[in-house]
Amino acid sequence: MIENINPSQPLTPAVFHILMALADGEKHGYSIMKDVERQTNGKIKLGPGTLYGSIKRMLAAGLIEESEERPDPVLDDERRRYYRLSGPGQAALSEECRRLDQAVKIARIKQVLTCI
Repeated sequence: MIENINPSQPLTPAVFHILMALADGEKHGYSIMKDVERQTNGKIKLGPGTLYGSIKRMLAAGLIEESEERPDPVLDDERRRYYRLSGPGQAALSEECRRLDQAVKIARIKQVLTCI
């Protein structure tokens, strides 16, 4: 069973990092996977099942959309699918960033983050 994504609720780490990977432009699955790994200094490595399961749910929730535009066929594999943030995806990402920022502020007040 595939769980629905509710953009008004906190996002899972996989969904959050996929949205972050798409924040600076369209990417295909493998590129998203590598970007997430790079963003997290290798701490999060999305396997194909997690990546494509998340993408399927994100498409259904309207957080991302498949791009109709294709790079030059000489430079690209025609089997690749490219994804981009939708308006609701951008809004969900912004809301999650605000939520995380608030959590970090509370952690500082409570001196949980003494090294920052």
